[in-house]
Amino acid sequence: MSTAVQTEVSGGIGKRSLGQRLIGANTFWIALVLLALIAVFTVLAPNEFATVFTFQTLLIETSVLLVLSVGMTFVIITSGIDLSVGSVLIFSGMVCGKTMEALSGGNASAAGWGVITVGLIAAVLAGTAWGLINGFLIAVAKIPPLIVTLGSMGAALGAAYLLNGGSDVRSVPTTLNRTLGYGTSFGGIPNLVLVAAVITLIGAWLLHTTRFGRYTYAVGSNAEAARRSGIAVTAHLLKVYLLTGFLAGVAGFLSLAYYASTTITAHTNDNLNAIAATVMGGTSLFGGVGSVLGTVIGVFIPAVLKKGFNITHVQDFWQMIAVGAELVAAVWFDQRRRRARNSR
Repeated sequence: MSTAVQTEVSGGIGKRSLGQRLIGANTFWIALVLLALIAVFTVLAPNEFATVFTFQTLLIETSVLLVLSVGMTFVIITSGIDLSVGSVLIFSGMVCGKTMEALSGGNASAAGWGVITVGLIAAVLAGTAWGLINGFLIAVAKIPPLIVTLGSMGAALGAAYLLNGGSDVRSVPTTLNRTLGYGTSFGGIPNLVLVAAVITLIGAWLLHTTRFGRYTYAVGSNAEAARRSGIAVTAHLLKVYLLTGFLAGVAGFLSLAYYASTTITAHTNDNLNAIAATVMGGTSLFGGVGSVLGTVIGVFIPAVLKKGFNITHVQDFWQMIAVGAELVAAVWFDQRRRRARNSR
């Protein structure tokens, strides 16, 4: 990797103290916002908000979105965008449900783990296929990511509707719903949360400790410099969108396990929610900056707001205003940080 790319990726970290790096990091400030929200709602409703049940519910409700957002982190760090992840999730869940129905003679409720495993494979392959399409059109055909994923967003959703005549698949193995959807392990930790946590940890390891992660930062910082330093930028972008599609497929399977239905209307805004969570977590829309930890924090901010507003009987419309303001503030903070860095 060239010196220019290394400098851009590291951001001059070695020249600053730990305290300076901590205070200058988006993740630090967004974590303070999350802690402040938790503290406020705990004071306002200590017997309702600050309970094990509330936090357990929060974790379950954010699990599927977190898996989507991990993939979105990689995409946005490369200075790209993926508007299709919500539709790909729906399509993957639909393919999974229809596959399990077909293998069970039209009624998958009593199906076992053999059928469930085939359904999982079908969901992952369906999501990966859309990732391949997006990656090819963006990396090879050089079509802007916004246009490609806007098109695939509509195409994947339309294909999902076509698969089942515009209605949800509601025949889901009871074993899947009870075990993964609502089952618990290790003294009460939801299995859905455990799966999402493992995927998040793998994503963090991939981004922060491997060559793949370093290349992701380099491509987002300066694609041309990365190319001149020997990085196969086209191939890497293709892999990033493949990863995002793969994770959308996994998210579709997890959603099916939790809701025992494809719940098409429940996921139509997941693409925007994943982008908002990733950006609020400190990942820069300009590329080259971001972390999985920040994304985790960004996912929980809207969830805490929604749960807190519901408990304190505040209208849901205020949540939209608060999340929108937080998103704008995160982008503004990122722009200030970039200008300060570029002026040095």
